[in-house]
Amino acid sequence: MTRERWTDDRMSDQSGRTAVVTGANSGVGLATARALARRGARVVLAVRDVDRGRRAAADITAGFPAARLDVRHLDLADLDSVRAFADGTRAERQRLDLLVNNAGVMAPPRTLGAQGHEVQFATNHLGHFALTGLLLDLLGRGADPRVVTVSSPNHRQGRIDFDDLDGERAYSPMGHYGQSKLANAVFGLHLHRLLARTDSPVRSVLAHPGYVATNLQKGTPVAGVRLLYGRLLAPLAQKPADGALSVLYAATEPGVRGGEFIAPGGRGELRGAPTRVEPAPRATDAVTGRRLWEVSERLTGVRFPLPVAG
Repeated sequence: MTRERWTDDRMSDQSGRTAVVTGANSGVGLATARALARRGARVVLAVRDVDRGRRAAADITAGFPAARLDVRHLDLADLDSVRAFADGTRAERQRLDLLVNNAGVMAPPRTLGAQGHEVQFATNHLGHFALTGLLLDLLGRGADPRVVTVSSPNHRQGRIDFDDLDGERAYSPMGHYGQSKLANAVFGLHLHRLLARTDSPVRSVLAHPGYVATNLQKGTPVAGVRLLYGRLLAPLAQKPADGALSVLYAATEPGVRGGEFIAPGGRGELRGAPTRVEPAPRATDAVTGRRLWEVSERLTGVRFPLPVAG
């Protein structure tokens, strides 16, 4: 995609822009927030653990004292928390320029969120679906506004079981992680289709960071997943700052268009410089997109200010 490897040093000036980054207290989210703040953006660190979020903000300002940061509570597995975050954001701001749907949960034992949905589907997809819908009008007033939804290479193995989304009949920690990451891709692409029908300036872009050594793998309580991803494969992993490059490219590069998927360009999309990639065919299926959208509206109670899904 580029002759010279793209790094965050090549990122355009972000002064005057306001970004919300979910899961910004560690890993790729923290690296994304740090880079955006360094380039002048005001960054809202949307985090489940506010104390950890404040420590992350202090870590950023230690390196960049001029960073403009706000730490706000957001538990994506709880739709009441999502609505409270959106209400608070609307009270504080007239517009947003960037929403990075980054936060994620990976491979826990079967657990239910506050509204009774499997926690990976609730956190990784439903919470971000609701958050995007509740903030879309603020993004519509932004400058070069974008929604960047962070998926994973695992979306290629994912299947969405519409008859058993919450794993009541059969639950696999990694299988339901793949389901949630495929849902991210399906959502981002269907949002692009709906935005393209209007004169909305908002662009919906997908990204994934490749394979990154973060607390996502190390923190899972499933021993086999923790051993494989957190230890055995760790030497192959990128650092969070490298994984964040695809997200930052999707969020800031002027030439990125709605509906594109930005990921590492190396073998298996596990590492390397940001490049445009093709999503899994099932992610591009419009019928699946409509079905997931309708289910997500019903489960969250959030309706986007857009034409009906179709």
